[in-house]
Amino acid sequence: MNIKKLVTGIAAFDHISDGGLPEGRTTLVAGTSGSAKTLFGAQFLAMGIRLFDQAGVFVTFEEQVDDIRQNLRSFNWEIDKWEKEGKWVFLDGSPKDEDSVTIGEYDLSAFRVRLERAIIKCNAKRVVIDSIGSVFSQFPELHTIRRELFKVAMTLRRLHTTSIITAERTEEYGDISRFGVEEFLTDNVIILRNVLANEKRRRTIEILKFRGSNHVKGENPFTIIPNEAIVIIPLSAMELKQRSSNVRVSSGIAKLDEMCGGGFYRDSIILVSGATGAGKTLLVANFINGIREKKERCLLMAFEESREQLFRNAKGWGEDFEQLEKDGLLKVVCIYPEVSSLEDHFINIQQIVKDFKPNRIAIDSLSALTRTSSEKGFREFIIALTSFLKHKEITGMFTATTPLLTGGSSVTEGNISTITDTIILLRYVEVSGEMQRSITVLKMRGSRHDAAIRRFTIDSQGMNIGEPFEGISGILTGNPVVIKKD
Repeated sequence: MNIKKLVTGIAAFDHISDGGLPEGRTTLVAGTSGSAKTLFGAQFLAMGIRLFDQAGVFVTFEEQVDDIRQNLRSFNWEIDKWEKEGKWVFLDGSPKDEDSVTIGEYDLSAFRVRLERAIIKCNAKRVVIDSIGSVFSQFPELHTIRRELFKVAMTLRRLHTTSIITAERTEEYGDISRFGVEEFLTDNVIILRNVLANEKRRRTIEILKFRGSNHVKGENPFTIIPNEAIVIIPLSAMELKQRSSNVRVSSGIAKLDEMCGGGFYRDSIILVSGATGAGKTLLVANFINGIREKKERCLLMAFEESREQLFRNAKGWGEDFEQLEKDGLLKVVCIYPEVSSLEDHFINIQQIVKDFKPNRIAIDSLSALTRTSSEKGFREFIIALTSFLKHKEITGMFTATTPLLTGGSSVTEGNISTITDTIILLRYVEVSGEMQRSITVLKMRGSRHDAAIRRFTIDSQGMNIGEPFEGISGILTGNPVVIKKD
């Protein structure tokens, strides 16, 4: 029999937990310092009041109540108002100077009485205790800790509350809790991590144990956003259930549409790979210009060039981005990758897509985003982004920069090539002492396509795709060789 769940109101968490926290039970939320344990608990209470009118009690054993109020104000939760209405109750168990001397055996009996009174007074359905580990420094032996925590858990269960108890960890992938007993006395265990790898921070949440209940396994990245608090990106809960469309959209270049068998599929993801100056941004500009005929909308996320540079370059290719913006068909967002984490960039893209409702999105370039994350974090970002765009049936074009002028694989390509529908390669080719440009459609999922490697030039009209290279092999490997005829 499945355990009844209490919807937390933290949207993606309710997804990965298969409905929320087990109702009437106690959940341990463990994490190192700065992993957002207190915020997770506070958000659990705030969403209960805001969405379901369920009162809550917040117990603090570490920070002063005024400090917690101050820290939570940036999320626009009406805690002061909720306190006056009796929906949010603070129970202060933080150490005071007068508490420094203890006579006899220390226990939590007085605290349990105060806790029960607070729960009954406001008819609380949710309780947060932050952090239980700080009070255990008062106990000399582990068996005492186990006994007192068990009594607290039984009090919470008897009062039919759904509760969160936070606990400190000493390392990200070590013991679950500092004292090693907390996880055995609670029904459920959630771990928050704030891992530092290659000088980059990455926050994740993992449901380690939900006793008698289903949940998604593995870590899921999350970020903290003003006004929204914790926002989880549920990678491990994503499913391959996207719809596939047979509708074609134009690349903006008639010859490239012909090479692709009639254009790109509407819900496809296109990767454009090439060296610096090979024509990637030009291809993006043509892709954007392709919206004119059907009056579609396009979002351009630029991570390397400024708005002024993009508009100037587009004008040099005969395209007017400024007019497209005035017509409401184009939105250009230029931002340095280092400004935010990949999780923040993803949430930002989601919000812009929600507001602007584009039919297409172009990202120039994905390679720039690798500077702000580990390889694993980057791959998770790509998986989340492509899944999101496919569910929205948005055509996406991403550019990636190769390390060598003649090609070569990059971290970007290695992480995205398998989940893209179309791959277009732009390469420099040295022919008889002259550098020329080439284009080829390497992959076109679900469609016939031209496999030839063709010349192209760039002028004031943009990209001009010509005839295939003949009598030359090794172009894509970066070692072109003229084939001699017998």
